[in-house]
Amino acid sequence: MTQSEQSEERFALLSVSDKTGLIDFARQLTSLGYTLLSTGGTRTQLTDAGLEVTGVSEHTGFDEIMGGRVKTLHPKIHGGILGRPQDLEVMENCDIPPIDLVVVNLYPFEAVTTDPDCSLSLAIENIDIGGPAMVRAAAKNHQRVTVVVDPGDYTAIARDLNRHGNVSREERFRLATRAFAHTARYDGLVAAYLSRHSGTQQQQDDLPVYFTPQFQIRQELRYGENPHQMAGFYIESSVDPSGIAAARQLQGKELSYNNINDADAALECVSQFEQMPACVIVKHANPCGVAEAEDNTQAYLNAFATDPVSSFGGIIAFNQQVNADTAAAIIDKQFVEVVIAPRFSDGAIECFASKPNVRLLRSSAAEQGPQAQHYQRVSGGLLLQQKDDLLVAREDCQCVSDRQPTEQEWQDLLFAWRVARMVKSNAIVYASGGRTLGVGAGQMSRVDSARIARWKAEDAGLSLKGAAMASDAFFPFRDGIDTAQEAGIGAVIQPGGSMRDAQVIDAANESGMAMVFTGIRHFRH
Repeated sequence: MTQSEQSEERFALLSVSDKTGLIDFARQLTSLGYTLLSTGGTRTQLTDAGLEVTGVSEHTGFDEIMGGRVKTLHPKIHGGILGRPQDLEVMENCDIPPIDLVVVNLYPFEAVTTDPDCSLSLAIENIDIGGPAMVRAAAKNHQRVTVVVDPGDYTAIARDLNRHGNVSREERFRLATRAFAHTARYDGLVAAYLSRHSGTQQQQDDLPVYFTPQFQIRQELRYGENPHQMAGFYIESSVDPSGIAAARQLQGKELSYNNINDADAALECVSQFEQMPACVIVKHANPCGVAEAEDNTQAYLNAFATDPVSSFGGIIAFNQQVNADTAAAIIDKQFVEVVIAPRFSDGAIECFASKPNVRLLRSSAAEQGPQAQHYQRVSGGLLLQQKDDLLVAREDCQCVSDRQPTEQEWQDLLFAWRVARMVKSNAIVYASGGRTLGVGAGQMSRVDSARIARWKAEDAGLSLKGAAMASDAFFPFRDGIDTAQEAGIGAVIQPGGSMRDAQVIDAANESGMAMVFTGIRHFRH
């Protein structure tokens, strides 16, 4: 059944909560001979714009009931959408003209329920029923019907209709796939929200009983961590991408799986530093150098000096605009895969153009966005947790040693602590003067991490005398403190909580170290 086999008239049903581009698209449909069907706020906006619109109630001969809860759930609507060639006789007998185009997106459930003042009853009223039914019906019957859930598709559809008088089979299939993804995400949002509630008692901090995230592919990657692994970069299906998903590539080769993973880690780490220019160099998802300074160039040079060997082929992130001087310093010092910053000056872009393979990403630390949940796939399941975004201030810490930290030591301790929470466990960070001096990451033994961090500092020619040490978790034995004392460390920050805390504190006192407990652990796997 073609669009004209039953009726000369072509119908487009429009019912959208996101009204972006609606008027222009509707005008184009009208110029192409479509009769517009609509209801509620969509109809009001269309008629206010001077467009001729047939109300759904007028089309069906049945008034809306129950305060608008029932308006499109009618055989003349769903029969018009679902009708197939073999249903032509039934449609003629029942006076059901085919509906050729369904433009529907759903009640703003997500926007309503993210408001902290949203009640359960308000959330339930924003669960769309008729919208998903129409979308799914149109997507199911995509061999004849075009379904549109995203205003971003309006231009392409209008172009096809103007050029060919219809939408291609391949495009209708793509749109149908998108439509089912749209309703799946919507149902997942509803299920997750309701599962955090018991009756009328809100339990917003509870884990959802059902967790249904949805992502859409942004790009296919050449391969994954290794060449034999297929991979793609998927972004969360949200209106406002954040973090690495919001990055814009200005130059360079296509990003790899490892580039994206490391760039995300670098951006997350540098986002902790706001007051001064900061630079983070990441290799294999671990910061190998971090520094704050009066300008980006000095921050970079200090970060690089922590571990010049590991920095080779790394990812460099900044929290402020990169200028030509900083770009020149990077090119002079090292081979780099990715440089990420909120902005690049024209001079910096010109400088990096001499290295066309270097990937430049523009993404602000401020674009990190809320990431309340962190999840990781495991065999047969998924681990879900709140994102570790708990920051520790000086007033949260407890000095447990005989000696109090000096003002400079406090600054060094808190700097080292911010870096340590971004390092893979077991993590040890040595720092002084707003820069890292040594990083020990991902070891099975904490004392080994302490030894590696010391070795890194010595290998780079950096003195640890009087520096601060941060540990992401407590010291189970005093050997980590003894290692630090041998290196000349002057102050230690750690969570505390070991059954041998007394022995560890004694070790610090014997060495004249200042030691503070945070009471917070930052394991990172």
